[in-house]
Amino acid sequence: MLEKREFYINGSWVAAQDGRDHGVIDPSTEEVFLTISLGGQADTDAAVAAAKAALPGWMATPVSERIALVEKLAEIYTSRGEEIAQAMMQEMGAPIDLARSAQVGAGAWHLANFVKAAKAFEFDHPLGAHAPEDRIIHEAVGVCALITPWNWPMNQITLKVGAAAVAGCTMVLKPSEESPLSAMIFAEIMHEAGFPPGVFNLVNGDGVGVGSQLSGHKDVDMVSFTGSTRAGTAISKNAADTLKKVHLELGGKGANIIFADADDKAVKRGVLHMMNNTGQSCNAPSRMLVQRDIYDAAVETAAEVAAKVTVGVPSEEGRHIGPVVNAVQWEKIQGLIQKGIDEGATLVAGGPGRPEGFNKGYYVRPTVFADVNNDMTIAREEIFGPVLSMIPFDTEEDAVEIANDTVYGLTNYVQSTDGARRNRLARQLRSGMVEMNGKGRAAGSPFGGMKQSGNGREGGSYGIEDFLEVKAVSGWAAE
Repeated sequence: MLEKREFYINGSWVAAQDGRDHGVIDPSTEEVFLTISLGGQADTDAAVAAAKAALPGWMATPVSERIALVEKLAEIYTSRGEEIAQAMMQEMGAPIDLARSAQVGAGAWHLANFVKAAKAFEFDHPLGAHAPEDRIIHEAVGVCALITPWNWPMNQITLKVGAAAVAGCTMVLKPSEESPLSAMIFAEIMHEAGFPPGVFNLVNGDGVGVGSQLSGHKDVDMVSFTGSTRAGTAISKNAADTLKKVHLELGGKGANIIFADADDKAVKRGVLHMMNNTGQSCNAPSRMLVQRDIYDAAVETAAEVAAKVTVGVPSEEGRHIGPVVNAVQWEKIQGLIQKGIDEGATLVAGGPGRPEGFNKGYYVRPTVFADVNNDMTIAREEIFGPVLSMIPFDTEEDAVEIANDTVYGLTNYVQSTDGARRNRLARQLRSGMVEMNGKGRAAGSPFGGMKQSGNGREGGSYGIEDFLEVKAVSGWAAE
């Protein structure tokens, strides 16, 4: 069994001052494969102090030098991609092909895009021709606590670290205690890239411990958190006493609206998107809204597609899905599947229990419910597993009303060959993102939500802006 009890603080790996052991479980075997330390107040304080001490020098470092270090980081990250993929495979159950491509690839993509965005970003510029002595300076927020989830470990770490680094912020990262190994490899990469001591620090811990200590810490200027809406609410309350900046990327219950004129692959595409990463994505299209004219055929197609989604061991290559992350998640998903049955939804694929051939591991059957209405629990709650709810609708207005009838507002999806209709819905849907006809968002497009899906944006120039304060200066001397 691996043992990695140290934290990365002020440029060195150091023993925990106030730690306790925590076993990290391989969700495919239900067995502990790694022991880490969960930090305490002394560890949090040490990391924050290191970040605070490093802040003036890092803020004063020319932007070009900060960008060059992120470029170096991206280069080393790519060279260690297989090691990171193997770590994510074991700690959160990502099938190895998915880990190598989407999971590792997301980190490389974000770092490259931050470099490009930072090179074009005006950190310091005149207010305008009408005010030659007024200057706008974008400067670092300060010491930032970065709290990241287990479901897309490198995606979320790079979205925060890359933006904070080019902005001139110093950082304390608390990765999820469910997926710490990949984060510790990332800390090694930060060290190898040559970031000055104290710019980046890592302390492992849980939300109640290190997470709460960071979000309430008087010397932390900003918290950037990705995770559940419940935890985001707690962080906001804890951060309020110090009036620090809070960025939240939280849950979702995305509607995928499929009109009768959608292309032939729309239903299949929606099911496979839902099942990707074993349904453990906040932007998953978990409510499939289908126009009644094609609803019965869509249900039949969805059931067939889900039945062909294979479940497999993460270490085996292939396009299968793996387990969910832990026993708590597995039990929650099982309870919600049963709730769907009890509340009268029609189970057309999957169902409760483990898939055939599995008697251990947190595996879930790819599940599809038809005849769901928006008042059912499975249509209201974020399941975070491979469970799709299908809801019929009649008119465009019905679809918008159903889609917006949720506390969440992260990503919605529209499938139609009518361009004018797509554009109308994009304006009416209350979500931070709308993806249409299976087209992914481009490099630099901002990621984030509305309502209980959070606030702030990640990625590209929008992500950099979240780690900056705007300073207005008058009486600027001509240079």
